[in-house]
Amino acid sequence: MKQNFTVRHGALDGVEAFLSVAQHRSFRRAAAELGVTPSAISQAIRALEARVGAALFIRTTRSVGLTEAGERFLARARPAFEELVAASGAARELGQRPAGLLRLTVPRSVVPILLEPLIASFCREFPEIEVELAASEELVDLAAEGFDAGIRLGQFIAPDMVAVRLTNPLPLIILGSPAYLARRGRPERPDDLREHACLRLRRSNGALASWSLDDNGRSMEIVVSGPFIANDFPTMLGAAVEGVGLAQVPAPLAAGAMAAGKLIPVLEQFAPMTPGVFLYYPGHRQIMPKLRAFIDHVKGRSAGTG
Repeated sequence: MKQNFTVRHGALDGVEAFLSVAQHRSFRRAAAELGVTPSAISQAIRALEARVGAALFIRTTRSVGLTEAGERFLARARPAFEELVAASGAARELGQRPAGLLRLTVPRSVVPILLEPLIASFCREFPEIEVELAASEELVDLAAEGFDAGIRLGQFIAPDMVAVRLTNPLPLIILGSPAYLARRGRPERPDDLREHACLRLRRSNGALASWSLDDNGRSMEIVVSGPFIANDFPTMLGAAVEGVGLAQVPAPLAAGAMAAGKLIPVLEQFAPMTPGVFLYYPGHRQIMPKLRAFIDHVKGRSAGTG
């Protein structure tokens, strides 16, 4: 049966004073160690004994000793207090220098084209930081899931997040394999897409994404159909390479396949621009040094390549 447990306000008051007196067997030496008056030490011990409900020390004019209750309290309190001090020190250390575990949630598509070189240089520069990448298309709650930051296309980032640009705006391009285009022909106008096998993307909210096009500055959303649905860009791109249909993906993701002649862009004049890829994190909390180091590293790399 689960028991309710609460730590009363002030329950730890006097414990440090008790441990110091127990170590030195002297109220005066304990006061000197803690930088307070002997009277303050005596008051702290009396208050602690009142809360515990038992005398912890035997006091005479010449010496200070522990009662049986004091011995038991010392045996349990000393290692617990040392752990608290160590925990405080560990937390303070992480708050003062770049170290610890940095957890990032990212879509699979950005790992090879963006993060691999970025992470490699970051790990070399900050060897005391461990980087964990959780590759997922889900738009997770950073705080609830224990992530320090996330990386996403700008249009999917909530407005209450702080966003740091990782790339310039990116075009969304439509591509097909040479075999598919030889079999079905090249679309020449947006309306032609209705006659083509168009590979679709299912968003993390369950909705099927329409295709976005730009007609001389006029935004167009086209509901397409096709034989294949994926929940991430790399899977959809792979299906396009195999000739399953046309795919619409961010241009950098398809650069390798285009260079190898595996995919050919179509309807280039209708390619819309997306805001680009951003690092994002909650803006209402203090930034830990490990995240600050990563943000500065990202900005430095962007400045160097911009």
